[in-house]
Amino acid sequence: MIADRPGLQVAVVVLTLASASSAARAQSGEPSSVQSVRAVLERQAADWNRGDLDGFLAGYWKSPRVVFQSGGQRYDGWEAMRDRYRRRYQAEGRAMGKLTFSGLEVEPLGPESALARGRWELKMPDGSTPGGLFTVIFRKLPEGWKIVHDHTSADEPRPASSKPAAKRPG
Repeated sequence: MIADRPGLQVAVVVLTLASASSAARAQSGEPSSVQSVRAVLERQAADWNRGDLDGFLAGYWKSPRVVFQSGGQRYDGWEAMRDRYRRRYQAEGRAMGKLTFSGLEVEPLGPESALARGRWELKMPDGSTPGGLFTVIFRKLPEGWKIVHDHTSADEPRPASSKPAAKRPG
């Protein structure tokens, strides 16, 4: 009988909780690492859309070893990356716009690392919509899942309004 064996009761409770947790992950179709990485990216978009650049940057490893690459440039270290974001999106009263991620794919690389890739787009107050592709590598660190490497590219610039080209007389 289980009631007569306290150690067995604890084991049954632990196994039951572990099974419930596994069942929840199985129902969602994603391992917990994938869910955790998606949650970081969702939080980053929400922080960005509130104009909270520091909140957005909290998704990155705060280390001199974090790497950000974009526009043919490499930025080593969290401070250099933050300075780049501030110059590009907050300097001289610039608007940060509304950030969305789409086409998100997250692939675990092991129990403590994952790769995520997708598309980013900003809707700016002037109507322009810069966007592009990104690939980020996450590591599970003591402070949680953090981006340790980011490679982001931008699409060719698009005009704020997309008027059809005028027809040439022919």
